[in-house]
Amino acid sequence: MNDDVDRGGDARSGHGDRAPTPGRSGVEGARRCFACGPDNPIGLHIHFHLDGEVCRGEFTPGEDHAGFDGVTHGGILYSALDDVMANWLYLRGARGYTARCEVRYRDTLPIGTKIRLESRMSKKKGQFVILEGKAFRAADGAVVAESQGFFNVFDPGTDAIG
Repeated sequence: MNDDVDRGGDARSGHGDRAPTPGRSGVEGARRCFACGPDNPIGLHIHFHLDGEVCRGEFTPGEDHAGFDGVTHGGILYSALDDVMANWLYLRGARGYTARCEVRYRDTLPIGTKIRLESRMSKKKGQFVILEGKAFRAADGAVVAESQGFFNVFDPGTDAIG
């Protein structure tokens, strides 16, 4: 999300020039985002939504998301976690980008295994918001991976984020 690829807007945020509609999918200004963009032919196509103080999404990795045979690549899991955290901000009308992120992989994720994604804010420090993300196996609720991301918020929007 914080690379220099042209997505039709501010590459730092990965979500284009248009302001998001709070409480709705973050794709309005990020149609080619790798994680949530519906117009990215090789993307993950994850739909994110707010549920109170939690941002949620679901994803089932396919054969194209493999690292070694039969197992989801860790970078795919990282991308999903990074975006569920970024959408926690974006769906509230804030603009920012990932400054730092740490991921802890707890278990392998076999291809074809549906996961639930969740993120929550844990702290706000000046212009930074610290978010926690988790990926759970949908079938049994076991944590597959978890993350902590520091997001540099350059436009807090109209909604209070802490």
